[in-house]
Amino acid sequence: MLDLIIIGAGPSGLSVAIEAQKNGLSHLVIEKGGIVNAIRKFPTEMTFFSTPELLEIGNVPFTSAQMRPTRAEGLEYYTRVASHYALQCHFFETVTSVHHSGESFVVKTNRNVYLARNVVMATGYYDNPNRLGIPGEERATVSHYYHEPYAYYRQNVLIIGAKNSAAIAALELYRHGAHVTLVHRGPALSDKIKYWILPDLQNRITEGSITAHFNTTVTSIGEHSVHLLKEGVPAELPVDFVFALTGYHPDYDFLRACGVELHGETL
Repeated sequence: MLDLIIIGAGPSGLSVAIEAQKNGLSHLVIEKGGIVNAIRKFPTEMTFFSTPELLEIGNVPFTSAQMRPTRAEGLEYYTRVASHYALQCHFFETVTSVHHSGESFVVKTNRNVYLARNVVMATGYYDNPNRLGIPGEERATVSHYYHEPYAYYRQNVLIIGAKNSAAIAALELYRHGAHVTLVHRGPALSDKIKYWILPDLQNRITEGSITAHFNTTVTSIGEHSVHLLKEGVPAELPVDFVFALTGYHPDYDFLRACGVELHGETL
């Protein structure tokens, strides 16, 4: 029997594993993807909003050539930390259930069954996009994740959302030759956009390089167009690709199925 099973090999899960090891506890990290799987899915040229020291775990220095490290540097760093501590990890293994039995927890995966005295859920939220729930959302030309701009040169690209992910994607796509339109249900860009990004996007909208529709919702996505409702007035726009960058959430169903009590005021 293990002292601790950690579900999820992101920075939080790895941090827990390091502390377990330091305190002489047997541990196993189980991750359905690769190490720091969410970071791997971030935009290819992304830079973190935090400085390196705020991303460090296990007292291992995070050195970077820049004030804000890149996605690639993050992947290298967390892989190096896991190797430094020789953490016990099983990658590409999916936990299917967790239940309490006597003095232990039974953790079942697609490969094995494990017993542990304690379980830590460090599953994050990036695997679960906030879906729009509209016709056409499942089309191949629609994505809830943005990676890089090159495939969208001279394409009509619609971005749904108005926070950091949407802002970064809009600017990067515009600067690589896409025709970018941003749609947001609110009256203006979010004030949560980082201060060094917001003025750039505002200026691009003001000069007409990026088109923005506020107080607007997308009602359906067709093969080559989207239908909108702007302040109650229907409209249609030609589009080739859609990025619905409307945020992400934890896997509530999985957490509840594992016996975790969720409280609305703390979610």
